[in-house]
Amino acid sequence: MTSLWPIEMSAQFFVGLIVIVTFIHVSLIICAYAVYAERKLSAYIQDRLGPNRVGPLGLLQPLADGLKFIVKEDFAPKGVDLALFTIAPCAIMIPALVGWAVIPWGGWIEIPDMSLLWGTVNITGGTALVAASNVDIGIVFLLAVASLGVYGVTLGGWASFNKYSMLGGLRATAGMISYEIPMGLSILAVILLIGNIRADALIESQAQHGWMILHQPLAALLFFVCIMAEGNRAPFDNAECEQEIVGGYHTEYSSMRFALFFLAEYAHLTTASAFFALLFLGGYHLPLVGWTSPEAVGLGPALLKFGVLVGKAVAAIIFMIILRWTLPRIRWDQVMKLCWNSLIPIGILVVIGTAVMVYLGWTGVVPMLLMNLALVVVILIAAPLLPRTDVNHRVRMAGSRFMPLEGERVVTGPRTRQALRESSVPEGAPDRPLVGAS
Repeated sequence: MTSLWPIEMSAQFFVGLIVIVTFIHVSLIICAYAVYAERKLSAYIQDRLGPNRVGPLGLLQPLADGLKFIVKEDFAPKGVDLALFTIAPCAIMIPALVGWAVIPWGGWIEIPDMSLLWGTVNITGGTALVAASNVDIGIVFLLAVASLGVYGVTLGGWASFNKYSMLGGLRATAGMISYEIPMGLSILAVILLIGNIRADALIESQAQHGWMILHQPLAALLFFVCIMAEGNRAPFDNAECEQEIVGGYHTEYSSMRFALFFLAEYAHLTTASAFFALLFLGGYHLPLVGWTSPEAVGLGPALLKFGVLVGKAVAAIIFMIILRWTLPRIRWDQVMKLCWNSLIPIGILVVIGTAVMVYLGWTGVVPMLLMNLALVVVILIAAPLLPRTDVNHRVRMAGSRFMPLEGERVVTGPRTRQALRESSVPEGAPDRPLVGAS
């Protein structure tokens, strides 16, 4: 009988286990404090304080929220398909926590031959990529996994036995399927320029020739818009539009099942932001910093590269949060028209332009920037010439501000001097702070 001990393990498998255990916890921490950052930034934008009760500066608020979700009643309404109702939150959470597996978080590292646990685990030394899995289909894997998230949304809307949930699920499904087309086109433009789909090759190429956001600014803009739309982030959060469909596909969810939907949104945001940094911001590379170059191998460079890539992902998350509390939500028909009438044609133009430039051998930063500038000029010239239909035109009603009666002058702004002043204190009275204001 063959003994199970000792266990033989390759260097890549050993590093992959460490990355999986480490980044699952890092991802969950980022998700928790992305919620905290969103509440704090929205409070700052709206001139409020935000969370400030639990812990110093409210830093323990994510822990309190998690405990609240755990102890709340887990309620399933009458008429739901209980099996699918339970599977849906898991079906959306798992792809969000798997997509980052092929992202090279820390470059390459040398692992010596070693034995662990008193000789029960033997590790064969060698060079390993600091990623959960070193596969040749890196970007294709990310796209395939990201597309699976739509099943959780669809199942949640279908199984809830609620018309608003169903509408939210349909909206999210249509949005995810539609916006995957321009996202794939923007990625295809990058692959055409680099000529490789391996994640580590993307970073090596950008370290040598410059970040891809300088070569392909239009593709970067397309990709950024698409990851916001696929993640149901404002101004594309019509799948959860409270003014129209209560809460969308998770209207009937409570307790930890709702928390999984909430957590999956920020996990998807983390993976998408890391993907954006990998494609367009050089991954873990920083100019003029030797330890962040792909040639730097070792524990110190690996930790620094990990911090750089996570920092870029967090910066992208914060930018998305600021956009959410700056831009108003656009209508659902406008979301779909933006994709099919604007983003997809622009994506096709970017791919064609990139293919022509690669064929001619003009792949430097300056030629590619000029190509993108030429595409912008073409888009600005062609846009007014295209046919358009405005099905949501203003209704002209007699007596309204759009159609005043004969001899009537419509004034919609405030007319009194007091209303035009910023202060609520009567004019001439001394300005005094409100009681209790800080």
